Amino acid sequence: MYIAAFLLASVFVVFAGSSEYTQELVAGHALDKPNDHVLFDRVVENQKKNDAAMDLYERLERVEIHKVNGENQSTEVKVSRVVPAGTGAAHLPMGPDGKVSDQNAYRAELEKLEKSLVWAAETGRTQREAYEKIAKKRKEREELIGAARAAFLFTLIGSEQRGGHVLLKYRMDPNPAFKPTSRATSIYPRVRGTVWIDEATGELARIEGEVTDDISLGLFLARVYRGSRFMQERYEMVPGVWLPSFSQYDFDGRKFLSSFSLHERTFYSNYRRVGTPKEALELVRAELKEMKPGGIASR
Repeated sequence: MYIAAFLLASVFVVFAGSSEYTQELVAGHALDKPNDHVLFDRVVENQKKNDAAMDLYERLERVEIHKVNGENQSTEVKVSRVVPAGTGAAHLPMGPDGKVSDQNAYRAELEKLEKSLVWAAETGRTQREAYEKIAKKRKEREELIGAARAAFLFTLIGSEQRGGHVLLKYRMDPNPAFKPTSRATSIYPRVRGTVWIDEATGELARIEGEVTDDISLGLFLARVYRGSRFMQERYEMVPGVWLPSFSQYDFDGRKFLSSFSLHERTFYSNYRRVGTPKEALELVRAELKEMKPGGIASR
């Protein structure tokens, strides 16, 4: 399930502009054709910048998950303060209202984060190997972006207003000439979507995607069914940086011999720059120092 979520997100969230571009009539009038190469190249570069920013900004995440596995159902809500820690991220437990509910548990996790940041800020062999693994994953992600450039065709179908910004709306269809080169890119012909791009900044503002044909995973041990959906909204959370505000997965499928249904919504807020592990370490230590025994500093 989560493999499918990652791959579909890679299709839609880190998409790049196709070299082929079409134009449609809207309300009987031809839309002005922007310079598609320049626009989509700008979107790609902005997306890379924003992806990197996620490693520098902490945020509050509220994740609502509803699962159905065969006859079993479960609903779960997790609220956490997510802090980048160099080679990963710490999830500090928060209450449903986004505030600390268990002070002892919070402090314990904050102390673990301090240790993780101390390790991540060092320059030993193990740290170097860990960062090399991250670099490899980023390279693989960039390869998926490169493949997406040829995998989709974009059609300008209109424009919308959102908070004083003009968003260009594009339909995103599989390119029939695209030839998948890996298991990951074989998903591309099985999805379609719609993207909204901020005209002034060239930022990805919203994206919606749908699975158009069943997708097999894990040597056919799992399958994501046609009609499964994904969407994400992005805003300028800090000047010059557009980050997610909301994302949603609605997947149905089969794992082994059991059917499953996964519905997940994530709300992102309270973005704050914490910087590199060395910079974040200073902030965490300052917070621990301000905390009173049995209490917590106000943030």
